[in-house]
Amino acid sequence: MPKVLVVEDDKFLRELINRKLQSENFETFLAFDGETALVLVEKERPDIVLLDLILPGINGFEVLAKIKENERLKEIPVIILSNLGQKDDIDKGMGLGATDYLVKAHFTPSEIIEKINQTLTKTSSGGQV
Repeated sequence: MPKVLVVEDDKFLRELINRKLQSENFETFLAFDGETALVLVEKERPDIVLLDLILPGINGFEVLAKIKENERLKEIPVIILSNLGQKDDIDKGMGLGATDYLVKAHFTPSEIIEKINQTLTKTSSGGQV
């Protein structure tokens, strides 16, 4: 059962994605802020991280940077899921090592799950993500 860390400060969206992931047989861990996300990624070693950028405390860009600079965690794929859709934000996220960048308004929960599955398939088959 693949493990997904969902980092999202919006309770409604966090719960919606969580329910959808669990219905698709994912084990989920939830964080509402950057500090909790960093603790959970270290402790649980998820197979993938779904990361919002605008978070209380440490923002998503900082969380991503910390994951990617940690030797034990840097191979974990991170999909950014954010309302920030500007090219600068997308470039920054991808430049920091995100696997993919999804703008919330453009994706349904089902499409998000599909992206997670595609990423996990590429990762487990040894292909570049």
